[in-house]
Amino acid sequence: MFLVLTYVSGNARVAEYLQVPHVVGAGELTVFCAAMIGAGLGFLWFNCHPAQVFMGDTGSLALGGALGIMAVLIHQPLVLVIAGGVFVLEAVSVMLQTGYFKYTRKRYGTGQRIFLMAPLHHHFEKKGWPESQVVMRFYILCILCGVVALSTLKLR
Repeated sequence: MFLVLTYVSGNARVAEYLQVPHVVGAGELTVFCAAMIGAGLGFLWFNCHPAQVFMGDTGSLALGGALGIMAVLIHQPLVLVIAGGVFVLEAVSVMLQTGYFKYTRKRYGTGQRIFLMAPLHHHFEKKGWPESQVVMRFYILCILCGVVALSTLKLR
């Protein structure tokens, strides 16, 4: 999705047509995005069940930071929130769980939970969904969020 956005921002004619800010030098970001996509696909090939390779926090935080910087550089930070809807949902579920637990502990003496476990994907696993089902459903949601984010290009 960001591959398309960086290409659009770097191409003056397409940026003018879609009414997005033209960013000189965004073509280099397109190459960087393509490299990230290739590396991600290579990772996912070996991360399928049963996983042979794990990413961990260092890799995921670096990827998230790179996406965030790209969104800021092409002047599209709101599109990042839409495209990363699943990641936003996961983070919000943790904030809601923690906040509600602290509030109910202070108010009633015992903390109550909204979800069985946070982040949200663990809640579904605790409900009995197999891990592969949770992963596939979240992949589908990620694709839908990407399509919605791309559709915002012409809604301006």
